[in-house]
Amino acid sequence: MHLNVKSWKKQLHQKIELAKFMYRNFRIYDFGSYALNRLTPKQGYTVQHNVPYGLKARHRLDLYRSSAPRQQRPLIVFVHGGAWMHGDKKDYSFIGEAFAKEGFDVAVINYHLAPKHIFPSYIDDLSLALNFLSQSQQKLQIAAENIVLMGHSAGAFNVMSALYNPHPYPLQSKDKIRAIIGLAGPYHFDYKGDPLCADAFDQNLPYQQVMPYYFVEQNSIKHYLFTAANDNIVGHSNSMDFDAKLRERGNYSQLISVPRVGHITMIGSVSSLFSRFFSTKTAIMRALDDALK
Repeated sequence: MHLNVKSWKKQLHQKIELAKFMYRNFRIYDFGSYALNRLTPKQGYTVQHNVPYGLKARHRLDLYRSSAPRQQRPLIVFVHGGAWMHGDKKDYSFIGEAFAKEGFDVAVINYHLAPKHIFPSYIDDLSLALNFLSQSQQKLQIAAENIVLMGHSAGAFNVMSALYNPHPYPLQSKDKIRAIIGLAGPYHFDYKGDPLCADAFDQNLPYQQVMPYYFVEQNSIKHYLFTAANDNIVGHSNSMDFDAKLRERGNYSQLISVPRVGHITMIGSVSSLFSRFFSTKTAIMRALDDALK
């Protein structure tokens, strides 16, 4: 019996290590981001790569400017996912194009990654980027009067945590944030020993002292929590719990389920190549119209 338990623990440890390895090395390329970006149309917007928003190497963003008149262009700040372990803004040019063609300016940011950098370093980076964008409107030829924060997976956690955090950030543009769109975000879970993202958090710090769920405060920002119907990585309870907490505090929140997509394919389905076949982008545009009306 003792040997069986020991063998089972060994097998479990091996599976966890394999899961960590696979997810750390998994990139959006695995389902075709190279093709998405390569085939993404280049009309209707301009792009400025590697704009520094801070002093460190990962303090960079790509800025997609719509061809619409400047004062009519809301600003989307997009934060990528990747279990806080990997990912890069260059993989998401299809996101910049998808919304720049609709009249939005889009800033796609990089941030510091685990395991070298753990919570709250990636929230620190987002706060820095938001303040930079607010301060640099004239230089960047953008308007930061109507800001939408958008993130996928870990990036959705980041955008929520920029507002709901144990140590609130001095965001210069806080009163300009009209909406937060979280795509398949983890907002309420115990990361202790988690095979995918344990290394992104201090394991000695209880999740109740980290998760944005526990720090929701009342405000006028509109929240849109998207879940992927076929998500097998982030449980739907994350968004359901967070939606309930937001409403309990008197905040505006919508819980939106997208059919026929999984955790990763959800973000790919926003691309102009695939958006006609899935409802993801249409639902996001509906949320944006609702938030900015």
